[in-house]
Amino acid sequence: MSSTTTRAGSPSTTKVLYPPTRSTPHIDPKGVDIAETILLPGDPLRAKFIAETYFDDIRCFNEVRNMLGFTGTYRGRPVSVMGTGMGIPSISLYSYELIHFFGVKNLIRVGSCGAMQENMELYDVVIAQGASTDSNYLNQFNLPGAWAPLSSYRLLEHAKRIADERGQRTHVGNVLSSDLFYGADPDAMGKWMKMGILAAEMESAGLFANAAAAGVDALGIFTVSDHLVTNARTTPEERQTAFTGMIEIALELI
Repeated sequence: MSSTTTRAGSPSTTKVLYPPTRSTPHIDPKGVDIAETILLPGDPLRAKFIAETYFDDIRCFNEVRNMLGFTGTYRGRPVSVMGTGMGIPSISLYSYELIHFFGVKNLIRVGSCGAMQENMELYDVVIAQGASTDSNYLNQFNLPGAWAPLSSYRLLEHAKRIADERGQRTHVGNVLSSDLFYGADPDAMGKWMKMGILAAEMESAGLFANAAAAGVDALGIFTVSDHLVTNARTTPEERQTAFTGMIEIALELI
């Protein structure tokens, strides 16, 4: 059993290789459907928090490696949420399986980021238009040049409109998806800042690349958890449960 979906205007197709009752090495839904729209926090406990706080009719669709995933409804519409771990390899693995094995079409990363511009403040929301990276993940596509991973403009435009309507302070632009949390080069971040990078995180370039290759939509929405210029920072507890602004923006996209 398989099906094929195509995004309008895209030459790519998304092939669902197995029905959702089957499992992959990393996702075992045990018969629970996974919605076409999914929120992807890095922390599985944040996925649990989102489901318990915002979803109705919650069902757990994944517990493999404690990477919790839940499906429910939000205002009557089906939606899923799942943790993805840290870094491009981890989110790329999960997003690939969600797209190609379970037919997910809208993947919205929600997470924390480190601000890299002086005019940004803790709890500001960053909407990623593009994702620069120091990772080698993009090399596998064998492109004849330097390709820039971009988010879905459809989702980005909608998210920015929702944020403005809510009065949420936002920044839209380029983020850095870095393989490094602790880097050996003390000058590296300053070079990225000079090029106008808004914030550092660790996943979006891989997610955007997988989505582009499959012809589906992806977006990254982040809350500033720490500031690489001023050294201001939030607590781990705040990062897990207090970043509700970006979550509520993401939920309005379904």
